Amino acid sequence: MRLLFLSLGWLFVALGVIGAFLPVLPTTPFLLLAVACFARSSPRLEAWMLDHPKFGPPLRDWRERGAIPRKAKIAAVVMMSASYAIFWFGTSPPYSRAALVAALMIAPAIFVVTRPNA
Repeated sequence: MRLLFLSLGWLFVALGVIGAFLPVLPTTPFLLLAVACFARSSPRLEAWMLDHPKFGPPLRDWRERGAIPRKAKIAAVVMMSASYAIFWFGTSPPYSRAALVAALMIAPAIFVVTRPNA
């Protein structure tokens, strides 16, 4: 199991690094998963991630308080809203599909907004 978690940790680090450069792929969720995997496989790598100058502070904020930076909250909600607008105006969906997609986007938006500020 240790090797599995170690491998998954590195996979999530790679996806997080790619996500830092691609606007479509998120960075933080993958790094959170990487820290969780390293916590089960390598305390040294877990400490390395938590002490990283760029990614460490948001990872520690999430782990300690479940906190998300205000700028990240705003960016997330704006991107969800823009995505919904593109969906709505770009595809002219039936109302039932539009309502389903809205519900699926509103739930994570509420989750993000209700987390403490980092």
